[in-house]
Amino acid sequence: MSLPPVFYHHFQTPVPYTRTLALQEKIYQIQLASRRTSSHHDILLLLQHRPVYTAGRRQTESELRMERSRLTKTGADFVMASRGGQLTYHGPGQLVGYPLLDLGRTSPPIGIREYICKMQKMIQSYLSSAHKLAHVPSEHTGVFLDPATKVASIGVQVRHRLTTHGFALNVTQEPLEWFDQVVACGLTDVKAGCIALAAGEQIQVHDVIEGVVDAFRQSYGRDVEKLELESVGELGKVILELEEEAVGAGDWPRIPIY
Repeated sequence: MSLPPVFYHHFQTPVPYTRTLALQEKIYQIQLASRRTSSHHDILLLLQHRPVYTAGRRQTESELRMERSRLTKTGADFVMASRGGQLTYHGPGQLVGYPLLDLGRTSPPIGIREYICKMQKMIQSYLSSAHKLAHVPSEHTGVFLDPATKVASIGVQVRHRLTTHGFALNVTQEPLEWFDQVVACGLTDVKAGCIALAAGEQIQVHDVIEGVVDAFRQSYGRDVEKLELESVGELGKVILELEEEAVGAGDWPRIPIY
């Protein structure tokens, strides 16, 4: 039996991280409830966040108390997340992808390790085909341009074979100064890179959407279609509400405040 398409939505304005967490949870609950009748949709959310530092589930609030205090003074938010991985940064100039998929649609179901591997290969394929950027193998999860330069991060959560969280790909130079404020993902000998610097291109996040969607299609072997918000009921309503909230939030700090 052929699989249904994955529907994607691209947010035009950087969105607050906590509200996106709530949106993912809402979609997860919708998927979980409607899976019994196979009426649920697989979704790919593509977006930029307003400046935010996030910690993974292996870290505790108590051990990060001082970091939270220091980093929020830069003008960014700070959020404890339920994904894998450690402290990192998300913000404008970085494409974040949240695939909200049912890994149980296939027989046998896709395992978590295979799912992450497909995600990593998807990013690598996009960088190679669109920007002639080669990756180097690494013992760490993510995509590296050389042993000391990481251009993309991956951190996922899987519950009842339904996925949340996903990947982050640095497109412009804007995120780099924010990354300099932390040891991202606990890798002391690694710095953040971006497509713009590595490829010597003038590029913005909206320029990469089409290519990333195509790479996702090829990596996961799924048709990918644009989500028509008016046709998906409650799901479309909550996405539109977040779009409006993002616009109403106004501008954001472009560089860290010192």
